[in-house]
Amino acid sequence: MRNVNVEIITEAVKKLSMDSNYYLGDDVVDALKKALPREESPLGKEILKQILENAEISKTEKMPLCQDTGLSAIFVELGQEVHVEGGDFEGAINEGIRQGYKEGYLRKSIVEDPLRRKNTGDNTPAVISTRVVPGDKIKITILPKGGGSENMSAIKMLKPSDGEEGFKSFVVETVKKAGGNPCPPIIVGCAIGGSFDKCAYLAKKALLRTVGSVHPDPYYAAMEKELLERVNNTGVGPQGLGGRITALAVHIEAHPCHIASMPAAVNTQCHSARHKEIVI
Repeated sequence: MRNVNVEIITEAVKKLSMDSNYYLGDDVVDALKKALPREESPLGKEILKQILENAEISKTEKMPLCQDTGLSAIFVELGQEVHVEGGDFEGAINEGIRQGYKEGYLRKSIVEDPLRRKNTGDNTPAVISTRVVPGDKIKITILPKGGGSENMSAIKMLKPSDGEEGFKSFVVETVKKAGGNPCPPIIVGCAIGGSFDKCAYLAKKALLRTVGSVHPDPYYAAMEKELLERVNNTGVGPQGLGGRITALAVHIEAHPCHIASMPAAVNTQCHSARHKEIVI
């Protein structure tokens, strides 16, 4: 059994909070650069150039990529041979968020009640998803999720008879309906199967994949490729102002489900597709 003090977790999450908001991942930057020559709209090209310039300024000046520094979605893989000591595990994560958002001058975007709307003042609580896995390490991934893209997400309880085309149509229609609201070009996280709640979780988890990575199952790999083409044929374009590049990637996650069910979910992510991870 390996002991890990909560102070180490807090310090790690604090750094992740700031780094994720300052440094756009190389995979996203590369995808934007590759999209530039494929964009047919002059305005769309200019928008992509500005997005890339913004990412460079954010990196060099250590400033937030976007004024919406997001709800902190935390994904944890907790090794079963780890003993967390010195305090509360989730409390340590939230303390890291609290410190990171204060020291990093990041906007606090969380209200303590959805109807009465009083701001918590420190961007906590985070939304924490924890899986117990083999080993003696703790992997923590942060995904700061902006409201604009999150609001354009959707879940639908499809019927098994809706089949493959029903799922694909749901994904494309969700993107078309969203238009420019999620700040395209977007990453489209999709999930099919599981249960109502599992499907939504998997759609968000799909956003953690390297942008443009290929699904290990050739069936879903082909579907991702087709959906990306169909989404980019909608004409929504960068920032919703028309063009070819509506999305940089479509990532699908699938999970076993009940014989009577076929849940489907789409979790959209803006062009500021921020996430960072650390292994303790």
